[in-house]
Amino acid sequence: MAQDIVPIELGLTQGDVVTLWAPRWREKGEEWEAFLGDEEDLFVFPDAAHLAAFVRTAEEHDLTDHPAWSIVPSLGVADLSPDDNHQFDLVGVPELIAEDPDTWTIGELADVIAIVRALADVCDLEKVHEVLDSAEGFSLLPQGTLPFSGRDGAKLWDELSEVVSEKWDEVLDAIDSVVSTPEVPEKELAVAQEELAALEAETAAAADTSDDEDSDEETDEPTGFWAEVGIDPIKIITSAGEFYTLRCYLGDDPVFLGRRGKIEVFTSARALSRFVAENDEHDLAEVETWNDVKVKATAGELDVDVDDDNVYVLTGIAEDMEEGPDALDPQQLDLAVELFEDAGEWAEDESVKEALASSESLGWLVSFVVAPDPTRLAPSAPYDSEVAAFRELQAKFEDRLNTN
Repeated sequence: MAQDIVPIELGLTQGDVVTLWAPRWREKGEEWEAFLGDEEDLFVFPDAAHLAAFVRTAEEHDLTDHPAWSIVPSLGVADLSPDDNHQFDLVGVPELIAEDPDTWTIGELADVIAIVRALADVCDLEKVHEVLDSAEGFSLLPQGTLPFSGRDGAKLWDELSEVVSEKWDEVLDAIDSVVSTPEVPEKELAVAQEELAALEAETAAAADTSDDEDSDEETDEPTGFWAEVGIDPIKIITSAGEFYTLRCYLGDDPVFLGRRGKIEVFTSARALSRFVAENDEHDLAEVETWNDVKVKATAGELDVDVDDDNVYVLTGIAEDMEEGPDALDPQQLDLAVELFEDAGEWAEDESVKEALASSESLGWLVSFVVAPDPTRLAPSAPYDSEVAAFRELQAKFEDRLNTN
């Protein structure tokens, strides 16, 4: 089944450049992966306008045989501009690894190393593989913070730091050696540059509008007890029934009512209130405003009012997915994915993020449904692998629920 062709940004020694990446796809029983280039050469461009001018006119390169390539020459500059999830700062790795090995540092480093490995595979860069194989920690990055915890984890992180300090220039030099920038026709470039200028102006205007809206929102914040304490009641509907629990965000980090990856859920609001009044052995007890919630619950005054945006209906999604993207409710799917990702992040389970990555068939289908784009190649039937992956995520999430 064909996968997307994705615009990416690479931070190299020459600066930030853009190119195209085709994550792994299967065709005629074989697995492939490719970048925009010619055999071992990697084509990069200073911006999306130059990339657009090239793909609209070039006749031969390594992506011309990709099942989705026929769509790419018709894409606009906006579609060929890498999003935040596909920007990889290779030059910044030494600075990144100087940080503490928290969730965000390891997540960003894992993404960079994954794209570096892909470049090494496609461009046959043995020196890159040699460097990445010289420290065990590189292969453990997709597992998140757990391998880098404790004394042994600190040792792994120190080994990574040492390898990066001593050998990362060799990685950059190897990648630089295969990079080239083809010339593009001036006429097509001028058209694409006009598109880029219009896009940048539109983005700037949108940012100004957003700032104005933020200013209005500052004077029109949500009110009520739950808004004040910064904790949300949520309802989860599964085939086993309806359950209530609590979740908040500390910065961008989700925290659930539970501990050690298990979420305490309740079949009624009353049962939830009773638990809150009697228990502090959970992660939410560390939240500054938790005592306010407990005082309300102890007094019998805790009103568990669930906002519509916090109702997660997991039933029926897999069955709809079997029929294809058109049968799925985008909002229902988006909310389910949000819940799975939040729970996975809270439990430090990287497998959720990996399954929903755009390079995976399920992640690609989810992105196609929740962020529709008429220029993208639609996922093709059968959807067995996507359904199986979704059912696995759902089962793993439901296993986290400790019913009270």
